[in-house]
Amino acid sequence: MKIASVIIDIPTQALDAPYSYAVPDEMLGGEGGAHPAEVGCAVLVTLGGRKAVGYIVGLEEPAASPDEGTDLWGNPLAAAGLRQVEAVLSAPYFDEEGAAAAQYIADRYVAPLASCVRLFTPPGAVPRVVRGRDGRWRLEEPSVGEVDDRWVTRGPAFDAFQPRKNAVRQQQVMAAVAAGDVRVAELAAEFGAVSSTLRTLAARGAVVVEERRRLRGDLGPAASPTVAPPLTEGQAAAVAAIEEARAAACGRVVLIDGVTGSGKTEVYLQAIARTLDEGRSAIVLVPEISLTPQTVARFRGRFGDAVAVMHSRMSAGERYDQWDFIRSGAARVVVGARSALFTPLANVGLVVIDEEHEGSYKQDSAPRYAAGEVAAWMMERAGGTLVLGSATPSIEALYHGARDPRWTQVALTERANGRPMPPIEVVNMAAEFASGARSMFSSRLTRALAAELSAGRKVVLLLNQRGFAKFLLCRDCGFVPECPSCSTSLTYHEQGAKLVCHHCGYTVPAPPVCPECNSPYLKKFGAGTQRVEADLRALLDGMAGVGPSVPIIRMDADTTKAKGAHQALLEQFAAADAAVLLGTQMIAKGLDFDDVTLVGVINADTQLHLPDYRAGERTFQLIEQVAGRAGRANLPGRVMVQTYEADSIAIRAAAAYDRAAFLRAELPKRQMLGFPPYVRMANVLVWGADEHEVGREAELLYGQIHELIRSEVGDSRWQVLPAVPCVLGKLRNTYRYHIVVKAPQDADISAPLAKLFRARKPNPQVNAAVDVDPMDLL
Repeated sequence: MKIASVIIDIPTQALDAPYSYAVPDEMLGGEGGAHPAEVGCAVLVTLGGRKAVGYIVGLEEPAASPDEGTDLWGNPLAAAGLRQVEAVLSAPYFDEEGAAAAQYIADRYVAPLASCVRLFTPPGAVPRVVRGRDGRWRLEEPSVGEVDDRWVTRGPAFDAFQPRKNAVRQQQVMAAVAAGDVRVAELAAEFGAVSSTLRTLAARGAVVVEERRRLRGDLGPAASPTVAPPLTEGQAAAVAAIEEARAAACGRVVLIDGVTGSGKTEVYLQAIARTLDEGRSAIVLVPEISLTPQTVARFRGRFGDAVAVMHSRMSAGERYDQWDFIRSGAARVVVGARSALFTPLANVGLVVIDEEHEGSYKQDSAPRYAAGEVAAWMMERAGGTLVLGSATPSIEALYHGARDPRWTQVALTERANGRPMPPIEVVNMAAEFASGARSMFSSRLTRALAAELSAGRKVVLLLNQRGFAKFLLCRDCGFVPECPSCSTSLTYHEQGAKLVCHHCGYTVPAPPVCPECNSPYLKKFGAGTQRVEADLRALLDGMAGVGPSVPIIRMDADTTKAKGAHQALLEQFAAADAAVLLGTQMIAKGLDFDDVTLVGVINADTQLHLPDYRAGERTFQLIEQVAGRAGRANLPGRVMVQTYEADSIAIRAAAAYDRAAFLRAELPKRQMLGFPPYVRMANVLVWGADEHEVGREAELLYGQIHELIRSEVGDSRWQVLPAVPCVLGKLRNTYRYHIVVKAPQDADISAPLAKLFRARKPNPQVNAAVDVDPMDLL
C-alpha cells in the first residue's frame, strides 16, 4: 500500500492543497486490466460524503506513525484512518514535473489547484462526477476518446482462396483488398452490407479484420521537405546566442528583436533542429490568429510528421488525438497556441514564443497565467532555453533584456532578403475633413489604391476596430441603444440591419425610428468592416483600370467563424492577380505575400482612446506590425496610416520606425504613474448579479487587502487602490468592481494575496478572483 496525494477536481480556493488517500496494492499493480495508480492518473475518491474525481500528484510509502514523516505537500504519511482510492480512471495525464508546474501556477497566479491541473489534461477526455436529477453523484465517462476504424487486409490464405462463382459479394471484397488495405466503411459504402461476407472470409483465412487508430482532423497536405537556407549575419548571431544559452543549460532567455521579414522563423527552425539532434524536444507558441496552415507547413516541411499541432479552432476530438500523439512519444515538436505549453511532450529543451508581445499569451480566466513566465520557470527547471521573438517586443521584455543578466537580447535590424522596410506616410484625416472631404478613404490612399491595383498588385487594408465600435445615435434626443446585460453600446451590423453586443451576443433588429422619441434621424457612427467593404467596393468600381473584377476579401470575426474559413480566404487572396485584403487586427501579422505593395490603415487612432495604460504601446506595435506586410519581396512597398491624431507620439514614432523616441515619451509616464515595467500589479476582480452586494464585497476586500499589506508586508512602496467599478461596469448581467494592487518590481505580489484568498470565507452572491500581471485594467 502507498499514500497518494490527490488534488480534488473541484475548482475552489478552499481546496488549496492535495488530500491523502491510501492506495491498495492491487491498484498499484493495475490488476484486472485496469490502469495502475501513478502520478498523473485520474482517480475516484470520496470527499465530504460525495464522490469526486481527483488527480494523483504524489505517491509515497506510508510511515509507521503520523509523526514519522510527511509528503512534499505536508500531508502525513501514515495510512491508518485514511480513506482509500476507489478506482483508477485513466492512464497518467502528466508526471511529477507537471504536478510541480500546476502547484507553481496556483501559487503564482492565486488560482485554484484544480483549475491548474486541468491545464495538463486532454481536452474533453477527462471523467467527471456529476449530480443527477435525483440528487445523487455519478461518474460520467469522457465525451472524447480514441476513434478506431476497422480495416480489412490480406489474410494468410488470401492467394489460395477462390470464392464460388455465385458469391458476388465475396469476389467484390477480394478484388478491393487485392488493391490494398481498405476500411470496412468504404466497402460498405461501395457494396452495401458486408458484415456477413467479412465474417465468412475471415473464418477461411482469406482476410483479416483489424482495428486501427484514426487521427481526426487535417493538418493540411503533407509538406514538401525543405532544406535550411544560408543564414544572414544577423540570423547567425541569433542562432549563436541561442546555442550559448542552451550550452549553459540553466533556463536562460534569448530575446530576438527582429524587424518583420528579418527571418526570425528560420532562426527558430535551426535552433529547434540542433535541439532535436541532442535528443531533446521543442515547443513553439504562436498567437492564435497567426496559427495558419502556412505557419504549420514551414515546421512540417523541416521536421516532417514529428510535428504536432494544438489550437482552439480544432474540435475536441482533433485536439485529443494530437494530445495523445504527443503523449505517445512520436511527436518531437509541438506548434500551437498558449495551451500547447502544457501538452505531455517529454524532455523539452527549447520553448519558442513568437510575437511575444501579444496579449493572447495571457489567460483571461482562471488560472490567469502568463505563458511566457510559466515557460521561463519550466525551462529553468529543465535546464532548457526560452526564446522570445518579436518585431515589436513588449516594454517589459525590453526592460528585462536590458537589466536581467539571465537574458540575452539580439537585434535583427534588416530583412533577410536585404529589402528595406517600406516607408510609412501619415495622413492627417482632420485636415482632409477640414478641406471638405467626407470619405473614409483619403485622397492619397485612393490614388495609391488605383495605382497598385491597376498594375495587378495586392493591397492590405487594416480597419483598427479595437476601441469604439460602430453604433447608432439619435440626432434629436441623443439616445444610443445599449445592451441590457452589459454596460456598452450595441454594435450596428450592415448585413441583416441588426444591433449586436460583442460581449454577450445579445441581438435585436435595428429600429427604424428612435425608441425614445420616435425620431427617424438615427445616425450611424464609426465604421465596421461591412460598411468599409461596401464603400470600398463602390470606390473600386468607379476606378479606371480597376473596376468590379478586383476582389475584396474581408477577414473579421464574422467571415472567419466557419472551420477552415481563415485559410480559404487567404488562399483566395493568394490566387488573385490584383486584390484587396480588408480585415481587423487578425491580418496585422503572420501574412507573407510577395506581391503586397500597399498597406493602408483606415483608422490608426481608435485604440488610443481606450482608458488603458498600454494604449500607446499597442498602437505603436500595430502600425509597425501591419507595415511589415508590404514590400516583402522584390516589389517595393509603401504604407499609408490614416489618423485624426497625427501628432500622437505613438503614431509619429511608428511611422519613423523610431522605437527609442516612443520609449523616451512612454517610460517616464509609466514610472511616474506606477505602471509596469516599474512595478508588479495585481487586479482583484469582484463580480456578481447584485450591484449593491458587489460594491459592498469589493469595499470589504479592499479593507482586508489594505490591512494585510500594512501589517504583514510593511513596505510603503506597496499600494492598494480603492475599490471602483470597472470601465466595463456591467457584463453579461453581472456588475464588476476591481481593486488594483501595486508592488515593487522584485516583490512577490502573489504571496499575501494567496494567503488572504485561501483563508477568506467566500460570499455566495459574489465572485472574486486575482489577476496577477494583468494585460489591461478594463
